[in-house]
Amino acid sequence: MLGDVLAQPLQLGDALWRTQSAGIRPRDLAAGMVVCGMGGSAIGGDLAKAALGDRATRPMTVVRGYALESWTPPESFVLCSSYSGNTEETLACFEAAGAAGAQRAVLTTGGKLAELAREEGVPVIGIPAGMQPRASVIYMTIGVLECAALCGAAPALHAEIDTATSLLERLVEEWGPGADDDSLAKSMARRLDGTVPVIHGATVTVAPARRWSTQINENANAPAFWSELPEASHNQIVGWERGRRLAPLAGVFLCDADQHPRVQRHVELVKAELERLGAPALQLHTEGDSRLERVLSAVMLGDLVSVYMAALAGVDPSDTAALVRLKEQL
Repeated sequence: MLGDVLAQPLQLGDALWRTQSAGIRPRDLAAGMVVCGMGGSAIGGDLAKAALGDRATRPMTVVRGYALESWTPPESFVLCSSYSGNTEETLACFEAAGAAGAQRAVLTTGGKLAELAREEGVPVIGIPAGMQPRASVIYMTIGVLECAALCGAAPALHAEIDTATSLLERLVEEWGPGADDDSLAKSMARRLDGTVPVIHGATVTVAPARRWSTQINENANAPAFWSELPEASHNQIVGWERGRRLAPLAGVFLCDADQHPRVQRHVELVKAELERLGAPALQLHTEGDSRLERVLSAVMLGDLVSVYMAALAGVDPSDTAALVRLKEQL
């Protein structure tokens, strides 16, 4: 798992090449883009939307479930993303998109999804097998971004992808296992060890906050949750006082230079309230110049923190026994 996280800089160019080589027909008049997936196969849609921000020129929707939204027009471009190719919810959406007459593509290592796509002449973006699905986050994110450009839902971000490679290479040095013990990722893991983290995001960092929580769930085998500001200031803040007596809650705040200035005020006030209650409250800032760089820097930091938390807890970050049991029963 650690090796896959550290390989993220190398995966950027490969992910772009694989998407461009899939033979997807460019389309300028798509009504919008729909990304269908679950878990680590869906987060790429959220991260791509965060990286694009207001540069998206068509609606972009992420569907986590068995059906497309009832209002999805047939002129939509539907990307079905499943690392294994056997996720039943995504297979159902693939069939629904076909029935609706939408242009489709799939992002997968193979399985039933690739088999059906090839039978129906749907382009297949092949990604490397042999890793945990959640470790393919770069392939999923870049695949969505390039498909968004091909269907006219957003501009291409090729220059940002190139510069993000250099940034992530630097962050591997700063945060990787060879870094000092007081490096950011290692110190964050120590501070969150034994807690139940609640990761707060706003606008560009909402998707990274979600990624942080699910990575701690799956890699560290620990409970963690994500929250969105300023909404959390209007409800969740009330639950912290009693919540701290029920569980060792800790707050993490992912901040970004592009966030609304009033959002930073929310961060300061919520953080102060948590500190008043004796809860750890950690504020972090994204790194990089472009939105894509800043999104991916937050992803890499969270991924490394989750793996280091697994090391501190003495658990295998690749073991997801409960998830395996659930899928077998489904």
